[in-house]
Amino acid sequence: MKFTALIPARLGATRFPNKLLAQLKGKTVIRRTYESTVNTELFDEVIVVTDSEEIMAEIQQYGGKAVKSKGVYESGTDRIAEVVKDLDGDVFVNVQGDEPFVQAEPLAQLLNLFKNDVSGGVEVASLVQVLHEQQLIEDPNYVKVALDNRNNALFFSRSVIPFPRNKEVNITYYEHIGVYAFRKNALLNFTNWAMTPLEIAEKIECLRFLENGVSIKMAIANYMGVEIDTPEDIIRAEKLMEKNGWL
Repeated sequence: MKFTALIPARLGATRFPNKLLAQLKGKTVIRRTYESTVNTELFDEVIVVTDSEEIMAEIQQYGGKAVKSKGVYESGTDRIAEVVKDLDGDVFVNVQGDEPFVQAEPLAQLLNLFKNDVSGGVEVASLVQVLHEQQLIEDPNYVKVALDNRNNALFFSRSVIPFPRNKEVNITYYEHIGVYAFRKNALLNFTNWAMTPLEIAEKIECLRFLENGVSIKMAIANYMGVEIDTPEDIIRAEKLMEKNGWL
């Protein structure tokens, strides 16, 4: 199978403007994301898809591949679909540009969902990790996922799901890691559908698949990275790098 990683990289961000060009221990967030994805050695090709000349220049000056998207998009998935329609491949992986600590092991778990899918029933897949801190469980910047017994996503929300009305039940809370994998047709279908009410309300793009009846298979990863959503996340990311001795 041919696996292609695409990194949607929008320069503007409401909570943290220009966050992808923010410095993280001497390198920009987007450069770290690109290099981490390449270094997994899991992909036949890695491409940054951006609306920004600055981000293009940042990637290209270090020998990376970046292309300029033509349209104006509400989601990263819509942005990469513009490029995917002209690419050959079996599975396309959307690695969010604000995930600088992409690791090979969880991405391999994600790709294995397709490699082991004999029936071809898996159209879309993604990753979760266990959330342990109550503060993060309650933080709307952390997207929570409820799973069924086969690790298919039941719902994604910025609210606490499930809500612990019965305090005696031991609940595991999962955070959605912003990495998706698609078969080509599923991705192109996504971009042809209008934004859906739950997607608009929550501002979570993958809800568009659930609202259109497409299951999302989830892999539970031992990931514990830091997604860069706010300036405070840079501080958290730097502490993680220091703790693990990452350059």
